[in-house]
This record gives sequence, C-alpha cells and structure tokens, in this order.
Amino acid sequence: MQGTQLSFFSNDESLNPHKKPKTPKLGRYERIKRELEKNDNDPYKTFIDVDNPLIPASQYNFVDLFCGAGGITQGLVQSGFQALASVEINPIASATHQKNFPQCHHFCGGIEDFEPKSWLQEIGFAEVNIVVGGPPCQGFSVAGKRDPKDPRNRLFYEFVRVVSEIRPWYVVMENVPGILTIQNGKVKQAIIEAFNSIGYANVSVTILESADYGVPQIRPRAIFIANRFGMPNPYPKAQLLPEEYKPIESAISDLPEYTPIPEINHQWTRHSAEYMQRIAQVPPGGSLYEKYVDAFKRQYPGKPSMTVKENHGGTHIHPYLNRVISAREMARLQTFPDSFIFAGTMKKAMWQIGNAVPPRLAECIGSALIPYLNKIALNRLGTRG
Repeated sequence: MQGTQLSFFSNDESLNPHKKPKTPKLGRYERIKRELEKNDNDPYKTFIDVDNPLIPASQYNFVDLFCGAGGITQGLVQSGFQALASVEINPIASATHQKNFPQCHHFCGGIEDFEPKSWLQEIGFAEVNIVVGGPPCQGFSVAGKRDPKDPRNRLFYEFVRVVSEIRPWYVVMENVPGILTIQNGKVKQAIIEAFNSIGYANVSVTILESADYGVPQIRPRAIFIANRFGMPNPYPKAQLLPEEYKPIESAISDLPEYTPIPEINHQWTRHSAEYMQRIAQVPPGGSLYEKYVDAFKRQYPGKPSMTVKENHGGTHIHPYLNRVISAREMARLQTFPDSFIFAGTMKKAMWQIGNAVPPRLAECIGSALIPYLNKIALNRLGTRG
C-alpha cells in the first residue's frame, strides 16, 4: 500500500524550491576517465564494434556473483549467453532473480558458502566461459596489510576464490569508477595483482558510460576484464556521441502520469497535496532540500536521466510531473524490460533497481566478448581434431 510522503530529514532542514535551474553535468567521471586513458599502455585492451554483433560459435555460459536482481544476467542473456548460476545473499533480490531466470541454478546465501566445484559437478558442467560480478572492493587496506575482518575485503577475495576454482575463460568485474582512484590507484593495483596471482595475468580496466550504448541514463562503470589465454580483453565501442544520448522521456513518457500499475512495479510513494506543491517549485537539477542535495532532485527534461538510486523511499523527482519517479520508470531508465518484475515492496524494488547494472550495458559487454570466445572455442575444436 502506498503511503503519504513524509520528510525523512531533520525538521530544521529548510526546503529550497527557488534556486535557478542548474546545468546538467554529464561528465562526472570524465577526469578519472581522461587520466586512465592518458596513462594507458595496456596492449591487451581492445574495443569491438557491437552494432552488428557476431553469432556465438557455441552456447557460451556464465556465472553471476553478487548478482543482485539480475541486471548483468539479463544483459548477457540478451546477447545470447546461458545463465548457469547466480549467487546473491539478499533474499529479496534473490527472489527477483529466481523469478526472472527460473532455469538458472541460483544460490541464495553468502558467497563464502558457495562451493563451485561441487556445484559444477552436480549440474554436469565441466567448463564455464565467463564469471561476472560486482564485489565490494572499498575494504582494501593498501599500506602493506589487509584487514581480514573488513567484510568488503573478504567478499572481494571470495570472488577471486570462486574464479580460481571455476577457471572461466574470461572474468568480468564491475564497480563504481571511483574504485580506480582510491588510495591513489593502489586499490586498483591490488585488484590486478589478485587476478594475476590466480593465473589471469593480463588485466584490463576501463570506464564505460552506459549512455554511450543507448541507456537513457548517465551511469559510468569501471569494468575489469581478464582472461587466462593471453588473449585481448575486448570492450564495446561507444555507439552514441553525447549529443546523441537518449533523453529520459524516450523511456518513460508513455507510462501513466498519476495512475499506478502495481503489476509492473509502476508505483511511487504517494505525496500529500502540500508536498506536491513544494515539488512543483523545484527546478530541473534542483533539490527539495538545502543540505541533502542529491535527494529528491528533479531530473532534467530532454536529457538522459541522472544516475538513478533509491533514497529513503524516494527517488529523483520526475522531469515534469510533481512526484518522484516510479520503480518501473527507474527500471525503464536502467533498460530492464517491462516483463522483468521485481519482488518485494516498492521501496525494495527501487533499491534493487538502483543497485543494478543496466542490462543494455551488460549486453554490449557480452557482444564484445563473443569474437574472442569464438576464437578460443574454434582453437580448442581444432586442437581436438
């Protein structure tokens, strides 16, 4: 049931509805990306045109660790891959994944309890082509010691453990771009060294902007790719220039303005009349609050969505309606199909969507991998012949 919107912030927090419209900042991580490219001498990184993706030479499969609701799974399935297994500790996100990928073998629990070798034996698959996932990496101690009690530290090394036991052809790891600059790049180096230690000697990393691939949202992601064959690490070439980015309206304008559709998660927190009057005064790029400027911020019309997230039961304000965007609108901005239904309450649906990787971005990453997976598959077939 929808409730009336209340303030989630302190009573002394003044509303701020009269500020002038701001100019959208579409290059939040441009500095990090420029520095990465400036100092990039990685001979294994390559960019692949995915406008007309190749047909897989075989039925390639993948395992999705820290899968959440299944953004990466959805994208890789769209690019022709088979979802073998997923691991997720959150029961609601796990329920969403199981609902949308019933053929995938799903493990709901901590990754430290996941035993990949026995699991592979049980389902009859001897080889995995890709392991993907987004483990937390901010828990690294890079001063020569690592704190084994830091759960984020432990979870990353559990990801590495599973990769070392499964031995996939390729490994793809995603995270926020800021991971590349923590401790002046030492965390990034620690990640690379961890993969080197298990036989993935040539690790590449780049920042991919989701909007470059038709996602109607500004959402950059740091993508690490490595393989154990000394092959190139392929990334998808950008498909759109910034002036060609899809605007927010292209994804959400056909949804009912003030009529919820619970069956497809088109729900939002109902606002009181007074709250709606306050929202009406918020300009594009402005926030309802003076201090908490990233909460209840109005989206820009005619531009890609700002990075969507769930914030205290609310999301960004709709670009031209006097309400926050709905869970389904968030999902549309993430490129989830309407057939993808999220389990749990409206707030939990928003949380799952806000934490997901856009399926369209994952689909393009999968399409970029296919040419090199084909080469490995054909080389192995030739060797056996």
